[in-house]
Amino acid sequence: MKKSIPVLVLLLVILLLVACGSNDSEGANGEDGTLTVYVAFPEEKAIAAINQFEEETGINVDMVRMSSGEVLAKVRAESNNPQADIWYGGPADTFEAAKTENLLHAYESPEAEDIPEEYKDADGYWTGIFVGAVGFATNQEFLDENGLEAPTNWEDLLNPVYKDELVMAHPGSSGAAYVALYSILLAKDGDEEGFDYLNTLHEQMQQYTTSGAAPGRMVGLNEAGAAIMMGHDIAKHQAEGFDDIVLTFPEEGSGFAVDAVGMIEGAPNEELAKEFIDWSVGVSGQEVGESVEDFQSVTHPDATAPEGAPDSDDINLIDMDPKEAGERREEIIDRWDNEVNN
Repeated sequence: MKKSIPVLVLLLVILLLVACGSNDSEGANGEDGTLTVYVAFPEEKAIAAINQFEEETGINVDMVRMSSGEVLAKVRAESNNPQADIWYGGPADTFEAAKTENLLHAYESPEAEDIPEEYKDADGYWTGIFVGAVGFATNQEFLDENGLEAPTNWEDLLNPVYKDELVMAHPGSSGAAYVALYSILLAKDGDEEGFDYLNTLHEQMQQYTTSGAAPGRMVGLNEAGAAIMMGHDIAKHQAEGFDDIVLTFPEEGSGFAVDAVGMIEGAPNEELAKEFIDWSVGVSGQEVGESVEDFQSVTHPDATAPEGAPDSDDINLIDMDPKEAGERREEIIDRWDNEVNN
């Protein structure tokens, strides 16, 4: 009987190896492996989306969540040895910056055929999945104490009462903040007028955060009077119970961001990456926001935006070109760092 123990042990080892092997994911095309996705959405939405994708496709995902600026920097650093397959979320201008540096791999998903041309790259390097506009979050208690109405134009933020009460994210780390920066230049009819305004605005700032959504929480907690950020993030803070937050949009023009998805050049799991893009640009992937009260609008005409999402028809959207915004990203951020945030 003792001599049979090694045989039993060997059989157990074989069974364990088979069991471990059975946990590998397999896509529709039969490719095995784990998909690595760099996600630039807020954590709650990121987790919900990845969980839903895994459940619907059976593909395992290793998710790494960062801001869009951090994703761009990481993809750059890994360009000679790519560690991820997908970049999911973040404004299209950051994808355009990556495209110009040959960091993305073109893939035109058949699921994206019905998405309007202005929401996707003509060459298939990125596809827009969600849309949001730049807005103002203001604390109602702060407004009442100062006898103010909520701001409705960029000049309102230069009121002396906002000094050390204004917050926004750093445009180098937050794609949403860069969209705000770029839209200010457009609203002020040019770089020179825009940077004159930005220098004055800087004197009002209490803090530049890393996260694009963090300023809204600071306003909701009465740690700051007002914030510049994406309108859908402000709406989410309101839904979370921050009743003192007031959402407004600049009447002279609000910039907007198209959140996108794209495949990283040299993706280790190209076929699985295609399946992820197909899912994320389709109806199911775009409706994931409803479950986590994410209020971005959608790009697919058959997808339904979450109830409570800001209505773009009520917002004066500036005519923005994601391609130009992406091509000028480093130039504008460098000038802002050197001249404004010095």
